[in-house]
Amino acid sequence: MKGIIYILLLCTAFFIAVSCSELLPPAPEPETVLAGPIEDLTPQQLRDHLIGDAQFGRIFGQEDGLGPIFVSNACESCHIGDGKGHPLTTLIRFGKYSGGIWDPMVEQGGPQLQNRAIAGYPPETIPGDATGVTRLMPPAVTGLGFLAAVPDAVILELADPDDSDGDGISGVPNYIQPLDYFIPLPSHIPSNGKYIGRFGKKAGAIDLLQQIVTAYKEDIGITSDFDTQDNFNIQAGLTTGDFVDDPEVSAAIVNNVVFYVRTLKVPPRRDENDIDVIAGENLFNQINCSGCHIPSLVTGFSDVTALSEKTIHPYADMLLHDMGSELDDGYTEGTALTSEWRTAPLWGIGLAEDSQGGSPFYLHDGRASTLEAAIGFHGGEASNSRDEFHNLSANEKEQLIIFLKSL
Repeated sequence: MKGIIYILLLCTAFFIAVSCSELLPPAPEPETVLAGPIEDLTPQQLRDHLIGDAQFGRIFGQEDGLGPIFVSNACESCHIGDGKGHPLTTLIRFGKYSGGIWDPMVEQGGPQLQNRAIAGYPPETIPGDATGVTRLMPPAVTGLGFLAAVPDAVILELADPDDSDGDGISGVPNYIQPLDYFIPLPSHIPSNGKYIGRFGKKAGAIDLLQQIVTAYKEDIGITSDFDTQDNFNIQAGLTTGDFVDDPEVSAAIVNNVVFYVRTLKVPPRRDENDIDVIAGENLFNQINCSGCHIPSLVTGFSDVTALSEKTIHPYADMLLHDMGSELDDGYTEGTALTSEWRTAPLWGIGLAEDSQGGSPFYLHDGRASTLEAAIGFHGGEASNSRDEFHNLSANEKEQLIIFLKSL
């Protein structure tokens, strides 16, 4: 009898296993997934990464201090799967020039619009006298720890403000006034009290701590030990409408999220040995797309050994470039011109649409639905490369696009 029962149990287990394997989709291949920690973390670092991951996915409610005005209620809701955002989650920023000086309109709620609010409280609207309004697509957050570890000296070596080599490209750093909590590293090189920005579409954040503290406050309406003043709708009067004590998250929580983002893996490459990918990369270099989208950078010393002194391939130079009138939204940050944008890293661009619901949205505001269209918007310093792309044969264009989609 026991033998019969044992056989029945085995058959049942086999049936369940087979049924589940047919019903459940297979796990995705590692090279198709953006999320995940970098290799060679210590057990303690991996634990810290997972703690930060939980905070990155935390959904805030009104009882947690959400708002009173906000854009989203969680970090992860704008960076699904750690990938790029969607037009529905874009950030809107605004400001104006006054007497030739850029005014971020802080006294009128700037520089970011909070278009949502907690129950019974009014969301913001863009002031009528704003002259520059831009929409910023949330970026993928993978590989940022490696970009943070690139020394300022490497970025400055790539700068060419006077176009001394005559290639039409004159990248410059964006110098940002540090906030009170900024602690410079030995690899940071100041200039008149300012430091090189490297994160954000305009390179408006010096380091990941600034980026995340700002995101907590401006995107979710959450104060921290680093920034304890709640946002409120100035149009509604001098009251926050938020009755949760500040700060709403601790420095420890913020630092956990910083560590999580620092230790996310580099976006994986695919099909590197494919003939068309190789041909496309040669064309990419031939028409000097690599003049701004530098294929390789080297990190400096890092307290996280896995980030230290590594050769990375972000296809970016971390500098500002004038992209011409078509990409000029009349908005700026730091020392950037309104037509200047930080070179966007291209790693992960081939996986972007997976985190955007299956339809890709390229450029800073998602206006381009194809890579060909995105290239077509490249003016200013990228004009020569754009024109040379248009002069390629149909097959060569396809090969270059195949290469980009392999990144």
